[in-house]
Amino acid sequence: MSRTALEAEPADQPPSGDDHAFFGQPKGLLTLSGLEVWERFSFLGMHAILVLYFADTVAHGGVGMSSGTAASVSAAYGTLVYLVSVAGGWLADRILGSYRAVLWGGILIACGHYAMAVPTGTMTWVGLGLISAGTGLLKPNVATMVGKLYRTDDERRDAGFALYYMAINIGAFAGPLITGWLGDHKGWHWGFSAAAVGMTFGLVQYVAGRRHLAGRKNTAEFALAPDALRRAVRLIVVGILVAAVLATGLALAGWLTMGRFVDLLTVVSVVAPVVYFAVMFMSPRVTPEERGRLRPYIVLFLASTVFNFILFQAYSTMMLLAASNAETTILGFDFPASWYASALGAFEVGLAPVVAALWVRMGRNQPHASNKIAIGVVLGGLSFLLMVLPTSGHSGDAYRMSAWWIVGSYFLLGLGDILLETSGMSATTKLAPAAFSSQTMSLWFLSLALANGIQAQTVKLYDDVSKPAYFGVNGAIAVAAGLAVMAAAPWLRRTMHPVH
Repeated sequence: MSRTALEAEPADQPPSGDDHAFFGQPKGLLTLSGLEVWERFSFLGMHAILVLYFADTVAHGGVGMSSGTAASVSAAYGTLVYLVSVAGGWLADRILGSYRAVLWGGILIACGHYAMAVPTGTMTWVGLGLISAGTGLLKPNVATMVGKLYRTDDERRDAGFALYYMAINIGAFAGPLITGWLGDHKGWHWGFSAAAVGMTFGLVQYVAGRRHLAGRKNTAEFALAPDALRRAVRLIVVGILVAAVLATGLALAGWLTMGRFVDLLTVVSVVAPVVYFAVMFMSPRVTPEERGRLRPYIVLFLASTVFNFILFQAYSTMMLLAASNAETTILGFDFPASWYASALGAFEVGLAPVVAALWVRMGRNQPHASNKIAIGVVLGGLSFLLMVLPTSGHSGDAYRMSAWWIVGSYFLLGLGDILLETSGMSATTKLAPAAFSSQTMSLWFLSLALANGIQAQTVKLYDDVSKPAYFGVNGAIAVAAGLAVMAAAPWLRRTMHPVH
């Protein structure tokens, strides 16, 4: 297309012919889904081997942590990633705009993975910090950009988010296969380097496809006035420097230990969503109608927290269980324990188009979003209850269970994830107050931070209680929470308009 034609198009809207160009969906969905393929490839590919790297001996290139500590630190990293998403949403709304927030987030993520490829402990922690900051910029805003491709009453919306989530899980499937093999055969930092290359590919295709995106203008949608912008930038820079100096001083003094840092993140993960909901409820820019829609959103938030508490353990306690007590041979083929994480992505890749097609076929007769979310939570709980069976009846920890137990657990978890996350993200973009659009998506990701924060404390018990008790109690709590959301479905249907 010529330069003149491009300039004739609205600066913030994709070309008019894009609306049904990608399997009946807007073509911008292809660009954003492509970015997420590579972002998830890098993030979950790295996450699949992170807990194993922490738990491996120093002699084998690991950190030498106990299993419970390794899972707790891994969960704390996840907590930090999603806590930073609040700042990412605010920066997009007020300073950067969604397109630039996602771009700079991707750059920070890529730099973080390249840092982790360097085989030193210091660069590992630097890399995790960069990835946390970058993911906080990218994740809430790319999901918001998907929502901007559709009108609020567009019935393709849930199906579009299901396709988007399928793309996410193509990366979730492929990432652990590559990083896991490299980590097992070449060394953990070789696995981290593959994640770096993947994120670089994602950035290239995102920039190449930017003309198909809505909301790609350089200015923020609710930009600060020039004076306020300068003050905000100064405060951000000073705040980062003060926090860095304070953390360094406390660490050198021996007060800020890894355990205390994990505990601090858990406290922040609990306090942050409470404060954030309070700010939105009291904001004069939120209308009474929008405020009414935030009340049922609290239920969805808590449901997401419970489910993701189970889901994220697919990359911590379940990965540790697979490494120590599961067969790593199927049909005569040996594979790294980290490949189990790819089973979760594979199920979601396979099931997402089926779920999307089902919702399109059912149209307005499909289950209400709250019921989809409730079923997802129940399935997450059942995935843990299933693990009670193969872990029971053993006198010690030297047993080996069939690989199919973990594969079956991941099947239930994958189906639950599709139902909950696609409906939850779609509902969030509909229920969001206009003045907090990107930030409300950040609030959804705060549910993931809270899930990780709770997990960071709970997994400390992994070495201290029996495996049947650990998986049984956690699974039962999740099932009970899902049933409670189902019981609240009549009230949720009345109060969640225009979500259906």
